Parts: sequence; C-alpha cells; structure tokens
Amino acid sequence: MASRFWLAIGALALILDVATPQTGDNPPNVCQAPDGRDGHKGASGLNGRPGQKGDVGEPGLSGRSTSQRGPKGDAGEPGTPGPPGDRGYRGRDGPLGPPGEVGDQGIKGQVGNIQQQPRAAFSASRRNPRPNGNVVVFDNIITNQETSYSGELGVFTCKDPGFYYFTFQVISKGNLCLRLMHKDASVAMFCDNNSQGILQVNSGGSALKLAEGERVWLESDPQAGNSVHDSTEADSVFSGFFLFPSL
Repeated sequence: MASRFWLAIGALALILDVATPQTGDNPPNVCQAPDGRDGHKGASGLNGRPGQKGDVGEPGLSGRSTSQRGPKGDAGEPGTPGPPGDRGYRGRDGPLGPPGEVGDQGIKGQVGNIQQQPRAAFSASRRNPRPNGNVVVFDNIITNQETSYSGELGVFTCKDPGFYYFTFQVISKGNLCLRLMHKDASVAMFCDNNSQGILQVNSGGSALKLAEGERVWLESDPQAGNSVHDSTEADSVFSGFFLFPSL
C-alpha cells in the first residue's frame, strides 16, 4: 500500500516538472512537448484583381499544312468602289412603249403648181446622123420636153438639178460596146458579141444625179470594131427623163 502511494507521488512530480513554463532565451535542460496535428484546411480566399496585360510574345513557328480547307470566315468590311468597267454589249430591244401625245399641227405648206415643176424628157432615134467623134448621135427627135436634148450633137444637157433616168436600145450586126457618159467619164459600159452578123439589140439604162449644165450621151469606138446598124428594119432609140429634184 505504501509503495503504491510513493509511486503515484513520483509520477505526479515528473508531470509537474515537464509542464513547468520555460523562461529565458536558452533555458538549460528544457523538455519541449511534440507538435500537434495539422488543423483542418481553411476556406479559399477571394479572387485577386486582374493583372496588367503582358508583352506580345515572339511569333510561333509555322505549323504543318494539313491540306484541309478550314471553315469559311466572317465577311469583311466592304472595300472602296473600283473604277467603272468597260461598256457592255447592247442588250435586246425592249417592248414597244405606248404611243406619245399628238404633236402640234405643222405649218401649212405652199400650194404646188405643176406648171412650175421640171418636166424634162426626151426620146430620139437614128435616121441619118452626122458624125460627132465617138458620140452615138440620135438625130430623129421623138420627144424633147424643155429642149434639153440636141439631135445634132446627140447630147443631153441638164437644166434642172435632180435625178434622171436614161435608157437605150441600139441595133447592131456585129460586136458592139456602148458607154454611158457623164461629165466626160464612163459611168456604165454595155457590150454584146455578134459573130453571126444578124440583127441584135444592145440595151441598158442607169439613174444619174445631175447638176445644172452637166451633160450625158452614149459613146462607141468604131475603130475598135464597134458598129451601129442604121436601117428601116429596126430603130435604135435613146431616151431620158426627170425623176425628182435633189435636196
């Protein structure tokens, strides 16, 4: 019983000695208790403020091409208008529009007088013409309105400017080439070959625009083998007449 009592007293004294507070900077022979267990993890703190934007980094290395086309990007901003292009081809005509309004009545024209209108016309045949160089003279006057044709010279002279029509039918028994002459130049040539020596008709005609004083006639070249046949069997005729005035 007594031994147990002293054993308890010794153990109590040891505990009190270990629990005695430490004093001084370097207390000699101090026995420190072991560290306790770590506490529970505390709650997370609030997020901090965003930091400043960092510097631009160096460009990265080019990646390998996958040869696959990526998705279409968003449309960019419209560019500035380009210069006008070339004019295109004419399109098809559109449908006919509605009739326009009736215009004002025009001024009444002057009363015409047929007696004052040019009426030049002539027709002549060959009977016994006098030679006049290479001019084919038609000496027998059939019609000669306004006396513009000369049966002696075989030449028509214009008195009224405008358009005229000239025609001829000439008989031959051989080869024949005829030239319709105007202002000393040939405007048309008509040729027929006749190797059989029979009566043959060379005919032709042309419309000409004439100024006042200009002349028209038929011409042939006998030295080239051309021959006009004159007889009572058939007539060679040269004619001309006024069509309308020139503006």
